[in-house]
Amino acid sequence: MASMGKASRRPRRRPGPVPRALARLVVRAADAVTALLGVGHAAGRERISEADLRDLIAANTVLDPVERRIIDEVLAAGASLVREVMMPRTDVVFLHANLTLAEAAEMVRAETHTRYPVVDGTHDDVVGFVHLRDLLIRPEGDGRVTIGELTREVKRLPGSKRVLAALSEMRRERHHLAVVVDEYGGTAGIVTLEDLIEELVGEIHDEYDTVPEPVAVGVPAEVDGRLNLADFAERAGFELPPGPYETVGGYLMARLGRLPEAGDEVAVPAPDTNASGGWRLRVLELDGRRVARVGISPLPLAQTVIPATRTATERARVS
Repeated sequence: MASMGKASRRPRRRPGPVPRALARLVVRAADAVTALLGVGHAAGRERISEADLRDLIAANTVLDPVERRIIDEVLAAGASLVREVMMPRTDVVFLHANLTLAEAAEMVRAETHTRYPVVDGTHDDVVGFVHLRDLLIRPEGDGRVTIGELTREVKRLPGSKRVLAALSEMRRERHHLAVVVDEYGGTAGIVTLEDLIEELVGEIHDEYDTVPEPVAVGVPAEVDGRLNLADFAERAGFELPPGPYETVGGYLMARLGRLPEAGDEVAVPAPDTNASGGWRLRVLELDGRRVARVGISPLPLAQTVIPATRTATERARVS
């Protein structure tokens, strides 16, 4: 059954075509790389830089091409941060500690997750987590037992932690789920061990996943609003300017200066205005207050001055 992060179907990086059969080798390589770089419990050893490690790999005559490629992808994915691969709190299913087992079992019946964070107050007050079997496999007559009585200890990770170090740490401590904490001490989201592994080896599909959308060649017609800037650039073929945001939806919100609405458009000028007129990003769908889907279309040269904050109502009035 899918883990919580898995069931979110959030967009993720595709570092390369690494076969699933090599996932275990990748994880071992991640542990080795983490130790060599002096992360975690290996901090007492002499540390070497990533550049030195790449030189050692290049000079090694024992590794075959597949193993070299795997280690190279591990190093590349190791630069990612936990907050880039987590499930944001707005997509997390939280259970309150006061719920009885019967109430919680009814809530999760339609879900496909296996682990659920438990809160005692707001979403920033995570006290642990419960496993699906805790809710469904129980003796008769204990329906009044609350979730808080069965809560297990949950690991916490800072959002700024590197994926490679987080993977090694969670495996070493045998944690499958961690709460991601932001710089203010609040809950930013959750991340699973599977999320971290998939960041290294690519998407791992099981019988609970829907058929993935085919990846179109060229600029896509639409993308998920949760794509981070690096993934967006890889998929769309052009970059969004950096700023105080990490996702496409965050970029649109910053440009608009307010919460986006369906139909809002933002013009993204091309770096070389002589070669292209740029692109238009259009809010196609919202999920609550979050941008869920964003349409992309090319702009002719004459339209690069389209106001970034023009709404659907304003466009109708102009026409």
